[in-house]
Amino acid sequence: MSVDCGRASTILRAALLGLPLWWAAATADAVDIFRTDLAVPPVIAGAMLESEGRHDICVFGAVGKPLSLNEAIERALCNNPKTREAWATIKIQTAGVGVAKAAYLPTLSGSWQDIRENTATNIAGFPALSSKQRESVRSESVSLSWVLYDFGARSAALDNAAALLAAAQANHDGALQLTFMNAAKDFYAAQAAFGALVANHDIERAALDSFKAASGRVDKGVAPITDQLQAQTVYAQAVFSRTKAEGDWQVALGTLMSDLDLDPNLPISLPDVNEGVVTSAAFTQSLDELIADAKQTHPSVRAAQAQLDAALAKVTQLAAAGLPTVSLTGKYSWNNQLVSPSLGEAGLPATASDKYIGVQVTVPIFEGFSRTYQVRQAEAQAELARATLDEARQKVGLDVWSSDHALRTATENIANSATLLEIAQRSYDASLHRYLAGVGNILELLTAQSALASAKKQRVQALTDWRTARLQLAATLGRLGMGSIGQP
Repeated sequence: MSVDCGRASTILRAALLGLPLWWAAATADAVDIFRTDLAVPPVIAGAMLESEGRHDICVFGAVGKPLSLNEAIERALCNNPKTREAWATIKIQTAGVGVAKAAYLPTLSGSWQDIRENTATNIAGFPALSSKQRESVRSESVSLSWVLYDFGARSAALDNAAALLAAAQANHDGALQLTFMNAAKDFYAAQAAFGALVANHDIERAALDSFKAASGRVDKGVAPITDQLQAQTVYAQAVFSRTKAEGDWQVALGTLMSDLDLDPNLPISLPDVNEGVVTSAAFTQSLDELIADAKQTHPSVRAAQAQLDAALAKVTQLAAAGLPTVSLTGKYSWNNQLVSPSLGEAGLPATASDKYIGVQVTVPIFEGFSRTYQVRQAEAQAELARATLDEARQKVGLDVWSSDHALRTATENIANSATLLEIAQRSYDASLHRYLAGVGNILELLTAQSALASAKKQRVQALTDWRTARLQLAATLGRLGMGSIGQP
């Protein structure tokens, strides 16, 4: 049996050329030749926690006692489904960038076939012309195709994929910011609910003291029974409010624990609502500067801008796809199919080969006007994306304006609530002393007691409003991060 050394060497070279490419394709889950993985944050929480320089990000043990705001936010960032969805979307879009880059490389395909064939031909009336034979047919081929020029279609496709990746990254940042803000709000709400519960316990004790004082004076016959009944009514109302505050605390705690993906029945404690309050009325950056900066850097604006870039690239891509393409093509094939010299004769051993290399120009001539409408559709999508970008900038500007003024108001009310609480406490103490001394009346005492109760509740609310407003401004500016907490 003779061996065609030329053919064997040609097929061997093609196999050696195609083997690395085939291996890369077969192990695509392990090989990232374009290093698109560099665009994927290594952890779900992204840069918000990477900047901490820690090696135990998203690794949790027992819940801290008390649970700090930092820990609560980190648990929320790592466990929230929305952040995981946004993280997965980045992975999807990085793969899209890889697909777009792969279009610049040649495609090489090979086939090998080995067939055992039984052939029988029976011609009625002419048995001499009938034939029957068995043969083994083997065929091998290698094909190459490489687009050399396509009037920018691949470039536009890559721009589109890169823009969609940028949008996914911005959306991931936005999801982290939103999760951060929601977790902080719920933490503050739980902290405020517990502070309100403590305040209601204080109010209940004060109401009980007033009730006892009124009862003592009635027992001595120096006050009418109405004093005792009015004080008892206020005490019953205080008990009712304290019971409701306990329910509000449990609801707020359950909401917070859901954010952290923890069991609501898990016993936890929170820092006191008065801890970590360091206010500053200095607003160093003007509101106009804040708004202008947010309109450029906020995640929602960046995502909308990237979507617009992707839409414009899509227009270019579709238009270029209707233009000619120039490709390098090549093929080598070989088979040992038997050749029959004439009807009725057995096949003779033979080999056949085919090889070529050349340049192919593909020109779309008529596509039923579909290309025109595809481009028009893409242009309309770009117009929509541009309007969405304008809307995002407009909303961010309004949010910054509102958040800035809300923070200024909340900062002022921190001091106002402290003053109000101090005055109300002094007024209540004086009224109780006067009533016990017999120079005051029950109405004066109960009025001072009600004012003290309101002042305590307003103090808790003022602290919560300030904390929330401070982070809300950072969120509207797109600057939320662990460094913006600055308190327990």
